[in-house]
Amino acid sequence: MRENITIGLVVPQSSDRVPEEGPAMYPGVNFVARGVGVKALTPQGYDSAFEGIVPAARELAAKGVEAIMVIGTSLTFYRGFDAHAGLLQELREVTGLPVSTMSSAVVEGLRALGARQIAVCTAYADDVNQRLRAFLTDSGFEVLALRGFGLEEFGAPSRKSEQDIMDLADQVCAEAGAAQGLLISCGGLRTLPVGRTVEERTGVPVVSSTPAAFWAAMRLAGGNARVAGYGRLLEQATQDHIPGWSP
Repeated sequence: MRENITIGLVVPQSSDRVPEEGPAMYPGVNFVARGVGVKALTPQGYDSAFEGIVPAARELAAKGVEAIMVIGTSLTFYRGFDAHAGLLQELREVTGLPVSTMSSAVVEGLRALGARQIAVCTAYADDVNQRLRAFLTDSGFEVLALRGFGLEEFGAPSRKSEQDIMDLADQVCAEAGAAQGLLISCGGLRTLPVGRTVEERTGVPVVSSTPAAFWAAMRLAGGNARVAGYGRLLEQATQDHIPGWSP
């Protein structure tokens, strides 16, 4: 791994806390976080945090980071495909850096696995789930089945157990039939330890929000994103940049 990589993270919490998965996956990387304070897992709960993304990224760029990842899947897809594209363009113009979002990361992860027909499980309630379905459809995927935990309280996803996540994944894969990939969406769900187990149980390759975001962030910064033991995407990862960014 290239040494002395520094990656900026816009995080949904109100505190500037680095999600624990990043240092666990890439212990030699320096992560710097700036929180935007999502209030709830609802459109109204995201609104003020969404408006804080660009200012937070600007602050991170001033700290000398090499790339910026916006953590928060629903935070970045809930306004739709076009709004997400506009956000990425504005972030790149404001910071002059390679920038991506958790929503972009899961899309690129599914594409890297060759998955177009997908099953989806989430932490979200119906409104946010339907917005995710639309975003994924507009991104070129066919959503065969989608189930969520129905959560709206910010912080509630982290209280779901590994068994809860695996059981929901089993259900949605069974409903989908011949899915080419499984998306587990929500950065608050603790999915890093379960991805490989879900793949073994279902036979379906898994992309989940937080591992995919750190995988994508490492690719943006030009580091080696490969991590063994956590599933197919991370084990086959390369040093390539995220498509769509030309440094």
